[in-house]
Amino acid sequence: MFPHIPRGNIHYDLLKTGSVEITSNKLLERGYLEAAPPTYFQLFPAESGSPAAGQSSGQPPTAAISSSKVAAKSTLISRFDLEDRLRSEAEALSATTDAGGKATWEDTAERREASLRQRKEQMVLAARKRFLEQQQVAGISS
Repeated sequence: MFPHIPRGNIHYDLLKTGSVEITSNKLLERGYLEAAPPTYFQLFPAESGSPAAGQSSGQPPTAAISSSKVAAKSTLISRFDLEDRLRSEAEALSATTDAGGKATWEDTAERREASLRQRKEQMVLAARKRFLEQQQVAGISS
């Protein structure tokens, strides 16, 4: 479900919290989980099928940890590949559809997925626009 998060981090957090719900919420809210301490890898060595199998069991998989931190720093604009649409401000400003517009049930799963993706993109761009307007109003009033 979370391929960018190292399995050791997930297992460590599950041991620490004892709750799948709490661990999932942490991951969804933050975008990453804290790295397990080196002692964790002494008690639970990396599996032979995992990408960190070539490392010694006393060292945490640093490449996986650093990649999860990089993923946590990404913005919604880059996550949804909206740089192109962001550059064309005219298109974003001339869009007359509401960001949370009413969805229709599409015939195929591909069309439904495309429709959902498009609505997500519209919501992200609309939220960014509102945020920038609020910043301008705050800048003018102060």
